[in-house]
Amino acid sequence: MEIAYFWEREDAEVVAERLGGEVRRGRFHGEDDDEDHPWVVALPEGADTGVVDEYGGWLEPAVEQPAPEPPPLPTAPQRLKKR
Repeated sequence: MEIAYFWEREDAEVVAERLGGEVRRGRFHGEDDDEDHPWVVALPEGADTGVVDEYGGWLEPAVEQPAPEPPPLPTAPQRLKKR
């Protein structure tokens, strides 16, 4: 599943209708004003995502990739100065 973002509600509704998606209101972190939030369309698998560009939207994957494993921590203290 992919997520398409649009600034205009009308554009989001047209794309959702054409591709069989669902329109929702998205939120960006740190945005307080509802007018600054984009409209989100959850697209079904295999949808023609080229339509999104036609209406000024952009795509992001719905599932975020897991973070890579951090390097292992040292097991003993390290000396910074030679004695």
